[in-house]
Amino acid sequence: MLAAMLPYACVLVLFGAHTALVAGEAGGSHLRWEPRCQRPLTDRMPSTAIRPPHLNGPWISTGCEVRPGPEFLTRAYTFYPSRLFRAHQFYYEDPFCGEPAHSLLVKGKVRLRRLGAQPRLVEELYLGDIHTDRAERRHYRPTGYQRPLQSALHHVRPCPACGLIARSDVHHPPVLPPPLALPLRLGGWWVSSGCEVRPAVLFLTRLFTFHGHSRSWEGYYHHFSDPACQQPTFTVYATGRYTRGTPSTRVRGGTELVFEVTRAHVTPMDQVTTAMLNFSEPRSCGGAGAWSVGTERDVTATNGCLPLGIRLPHVEYELFKMEQDPLGQSLLFIGQRPTDGSSPDTPEKRPTSYQAPLVLCRGEAPNFSRPPQHRPLPQKHPSTGGLRVAPRPLLSLVLGLAFLCWL
Repeated sequence: MLAAMLPYACVLVLFGAHTALVAGEAGGSHLRWEPRCQRPLTDRMPSTAIRPPHLNGPWISTGCEVRPGPEFLTRAYTFYPSRLFRAHQFYYEDPFCGEPAHSLLVKGKVRLRRLGAQPRLVEELYLGDIHTDRAERRHYRPTGYQRPLQSALHHVRPCPACGLIARSDVHHPPVLPPPLALPLRLGGWWVSSGCEVRPAVLFLTRLFTFHGHSRSWEGYYHHFSDPACQQPTFTVYATGRYTRGTPSTRVRGGTELVFEVTRAHVTPMDQVTTAMLNFSEPRSCGGAGAWSVGTERDVTATNGCLPLGIRLPHVEYELFKMEQDPLGQSLLFIGQRPTDGSSPDTPEKRPTSYQAPLVLCRGEAPNFSRPPQHRPLPQKHPSTGGLRVAPRPLLSLVLGLAFLCWL
């Protein structure tokens, strides 16, 4: 447990980024049948990975964090020019971080290893992810990231929790004001606010549409080969149904649902993925015929796409919650995926923590009009206007997963 908390046991990456609010009318060239609200992702102000990271100074949580278990905590780290560090971790009894339970003070030394609208600069520090299985944490080497810390000097404002966490110490843990909890009303379009990182070095963005009246859903999962989500590799469109939610007995404030995936389409977006699909076993991913870059194919009849780890039909036991941030933006939190790549396909494997939140970009969602099959997808790189075909040094690692993280 202690090894999982120490920063020198984690991969450290510092990002400098200008923040931008999600807007529905930004420009860009994207899939015609997707909601316009996904467009700001590739048009947002650029993020820059600083290697090695400039760690000196204080770094803080911007709110209450939830880890598998569940565990509720806030963090305040200080890094010194000598590469020494001091880390406070404050644990709580409740999911709003208002009832302190105990505090941890960790001191040590950081060892860095090289690895091959608001116009304000925001500095974020990404520490390695925590394994969802507590027994594996001591020996787990991170392949993804936790919710980022932000610089105490250069953070997103307003941030009611930031000052409380920055001024805390081991004897005076911060007591955070409860967030504005929202009833779980899923109707609308929900999108990633940035490029998301999953264990095993997977990069993706998500877009979901929930039709509350019929309890049906559909989603786009855009996969990329780079941590800026600029070099597309393949896209999955999936659809299905979900059950009426019930309050969680394990995670206060959460809602338990069951999702079924009944249909899926795959679109290879680079030459390497296309070649892999063309050399896959017959009838393992879609019907007969050659794959081509930018062409979507239905893989429902073959019960999914084995080379990409897609299985149909598929059921997942989920955990959801909704909140509102200090700027009034609605946020949707969906259960964290198991670190080992498995699926929460039984009630016992239901998540007890959350992924990065999705943001609401519009109210009621219209019915999508699906495009004809084998239609080229005009997704372009925002700077060059041309389709990006990226090298895939991590292809074998990505394709070795037995499960594609649906939600």
